Amino acid sequence: MSRPHPAPGGPSVAPGTPEAEWRRWLPEQPWPDLVPDPAWRTVLVCAAHPDDDVLGVGGLMTGLAAAGTRLHLLAVTDGEASHPGSAVVTPDELAALRVEETGAALAALGVVPTGTVRLGLPDSGLAGVEEELTAAVTDAARAADVILAPWAYDAHPDHEALGRAARAAAGTHGVPLLAFPVWAWQWAVPGDPRLPWERAVRVPLTADQRTAKRAAVDCFATQVRPLGPAPEDAAVLAPEMLASFDRDAEVVFR
Repeated sequence: MSRPHPAPGGPSVAPGTPEAEWRRWLPEQPWPDLVPDPAWRTVLVCAAHPDDDVLGVGGLMTGLAAAGTRLHLLAVTDGEASHPGSAVVTPDELAALRVEETGAALAALGVVPTGTVRLGLPDSGLAGVEEELTAAVTDAARAADVILAPWAYDAHPDHEALGRAARAAAGTHGVPLLAFPVWAWQWAVPGDPRLPWERAVRVPLTADQRTAKRAAVDCFATQVRPLGPAPEDAAVLAPEMLASFDRDAEVVFR
């Protein structure tokens, strides 16, 4: 995760929509449950930052892995810009820590990737390299039966650039795209017309999957705990935001 940088006039993430409002509204929605297609042998999981996929679809990843589906991971950035003013760690040190955290999180989920591609593109700069990004996602998706990627309107420019790239790749190869929101749970409100609820699909999670996801999210120490006492070293993922990723179901858009 990196802090969002919405475009001027775009949605704000502060102070955020209380999770209690979502938990009252979400169970009432008549969305279908996701039933993974038995033909899904290989799933490409795309993450703009090292923790995006775990936050958005960590439970789904656990379920797919347990079912024997091959998960191929595309890590677009190493998340070096999550604390740009830190005097505790340099961007290079932070990137190395976040890569280590990803490995621990995947182990907690029970996911052993069949392959991982790290692009090393600039954190918070994906919109400036979108042509390269789209080519890389399209190449990585060549053998995929479905693509998981951030939603293309999540109000973080990196998420949006990757979402557009994934959409283009899905179109090129004729495979489904399941897009997961991350920051939208903070800036949107229940029933928000800016979200494509008509394309929403619920991913129910078992108790074991929720437990594994909690453990995986906790592995991202640089994001869920402060790096130090200075404001520049504050946790990116505050407890009230983490609550949005500790539900009994995930949501993706078809």
